[in-house]
Amino acid sequence: MNAIKVFVSGDSAAVAVGADEVVAAIVAHCAARGLAVELVRNSSRGMFWLEPLVEVATAVGRIGYGPVAADDVPAMVDSGLLQGDGHPRCVGLVEELPYLKRQQRLTFSRMGITEPLSLSDYESHGGWTGLGAALTMQSDSIWQQVLDSGLRGRGGAAFPAGIKWRTVAQAQSEQKYVVCNADEGDSGTYADRMVLEGDPYLLIEGMTIAALAAGATQGFVYIRSEYPLAFKVFGEAIRIARKAGFIGPDILGSGKPFELEARLGAGSYVCGEETAMLESLEGKRGIVRAKPPLPALAGLFGKPTVINNVLTFAAVPLILQRGADFYKNHGVGRSTGTLAFQLAGNIKQGGLVELAFGVTLRELVFDFGGGTASGRPVKAIQVGGPLGSYLPESQWDVPLDYEAYATIGAVLGHGGIVAHDETADLAGLARYAMEFCALESCGKCTPCRIGSTRGVEVIDRIVMNRDRLPQVALLRDLCDTMVNGSLCAMGSMTPLPVLSALNHFPEDFGLLPEA
Repeated sequence: MNAIKVFVSGDSAAVAVGADEVVAAIVAHCAARGLAVELVRNSSRGMFWLEPLVEVATAVGRIGYGPVAADDVPAMVDSGLLQGDGHPRCVGLVEELPYLKRQQRLTFSRMGITEPLSLSDYESHGGWTGLGAALTMQSDSIWQQVLDSGLRGRGGAAFPAGIKWRTVAQAQSEQKYVVCNADEGDSGTYADRMVLEGDPYLLIEGMTIAALAAGATQGFVYIRSEYPLAFKVFGEAIRIARKAGFIGPDILGSGKPFELEARLGAGSYVCGEETAMLESLEGKRGIVRAKPPLPALAGLFGKPTVINNVLTFAAVPLILQRGADFYKNHGVGRSTGTLAFQLAGNIKQGGLVELAFGVTLRELVFDFGGGTASGRPVKAIQVGGPLGSYLPESQWDVPLDYEAYATIGAVLGHGGIVAHDETADLAGLARYAMEFCALESCGKCTPCRIGSTRGVEVIDRIVMNRDRLPQVALLRDLCDTMVNGSLCAMGSMTPLPVLSALNHFPEDFGLLPEA
């Protein structure tokens, strides 16, 4: 009898809610009943409200069940789990679920389908095709393709990736580096982790293409310490890829070398800033460097360095595979391609949604997210991590693209979206932003180090109605100093959540709406 394939995600989010226990229960109960199963730990679909999600391969496709607890398994097996028969936990054909079907998955096209460390799975779903194309091209043709695609840095800065690559390629140096910033520290974000754990060869392929474009021979991936599983999986993926010849001294027999290492951070939020990350990689304390010089000219160990985040590198193989025109035909204006929006906070259906730029918050939070988990009305939505703006309902229909958000004083950042219901205290959240900055500041510049500390004190005085209006003026002045005087985005972006809360939700500060 042929074994029936059963898929259960090995993603950290699934494991955190009991996926390992569900796997053990399926294996044990099927063995006890003499049922042959092949248990596959696949990558996650990103539908985290359904985790642990169990998928069964059938003649018509994968039938899903979720969320499944270990205690549910005996009854599910008895009711025909392996045949894809109905059960209260059954959600039907997974590929037909509206949450997935309405997405435009380019970067995340393999997520939930493949086994993360299987080279054959990766290759059978288009893996290494982009690298193969790059190996036939001159370096300037590679970075030009990326430049023509309009790909911009997905870490938050949105700087054109092709310009970075061209700058490093044209720099004169015997040694150049490619560094991936995988220090995904923003609240409500997890897309980088999903790639590292669920599709690691995609990042390896993207970084190798970048190395060929820039003339680099050594790469590093800086992974946050809170991602132990990602570090383990990605390290194993490097070992397997090197053994198979996709990286190493002779990439696929081309005579071109590229070595890759994974490095674990130590838990500092500010090391998500690229120059602080470089300091950490060099074995120093993670503090921000002054610019210039730019890392593209004097980066890691003073050498020209390509620095991008996980999602930027992960978008590159498809661009080389399908061409720049294919990629830039997704999106709007200068915001080309897709972004992995990550729904979190007080939301009914939290998870990853990959769509072309131009979608709105209202569509994401309500059509995909299903509104709040509490059932109460949404009050504010924070976009762009803990230092992103809080947006009121009047701004939920602004298209999600870099320029449109800049016009309303907001940022897309890494694509994190955190919903808050009507019980949220925006004054308290604004205070938290200042406190967070004070705790996480590297301390190098005064506006960030001292400004955030004073910010906490000023917000406290506003809330306690101690000279409220003069203190509001002082808070605005302080925010202006932080925006214009800080060395990096840590200090210059902290005012975004503070001012947006103050401007759009003044009543939470004890102010009249017109104040």
